[in-house]
Amino acid sequence: MSAQYAWPELFPARHQVTDGSDHPAVSPLGDLFSPATEAEVRELEERLGVELPPSYRQFLLSANGWGSDDDCCLLRVEEVGWLRDVDPSIAESWSAPKPENSWSVPDELYFVYGLEQDSIHFRGEYVPDTLLLGYWDDGAALLNPHVSTVEGEWEAWYLAPWLPGARRYRSFWDLAMDQLRMGVNRIR
Repeated sequence: MSAQYAWPELFPARHQVTDGSDHPAVSPLGDLFSPATEAEVRELEERLGVELPPSYRQFLLSANGWGSDDDCCLLRVEEVGWLRDVDPSIAESWSAPKPENSWSVPDELYFVYGLEQDSIHFRGEYVPDTLLLGYWDDGAALLNPHVSTVEGEWEAWYLAPWLPGARRYRSFWDLAMDQLRMGVNRIR
């Protein structure tokens, strides 16, 4: 059984959508679209040929997209895809070997998360195989299927041109919680 994530508690305003429209609900966290159905999530998994990580899958079942085109945007199930297919120019430019993101980053440098992490230590060869989830602050939110936990979580990345590499997280849940913390700090 997969871990339970508190998406519904984080998105209470989602339940206020009563007009049956597809317009986003307003939440303290931004605009949220109505949840994806189990059938829509299964269709996405079939299209991708993978089982989605539990935290991301549960997110989609709570909110099928988050944000607006002007700001932060986590894509809806029909827009999610492999970076190499959805945005090949980003996949190509970030996967090309560069001196600062050596393809041979040792595990002791690569598997460091949190404040001690240096974003320069990412593996560019993984970039084309990442799953594009959305965009914000001129960057992309990605899931990396090459690194996963026993629970089925995939490593999550935030890749932006102003970073010297990728900010990496153990899971989509960790990436989302970090973005929420930063968003709350910006509001203050």
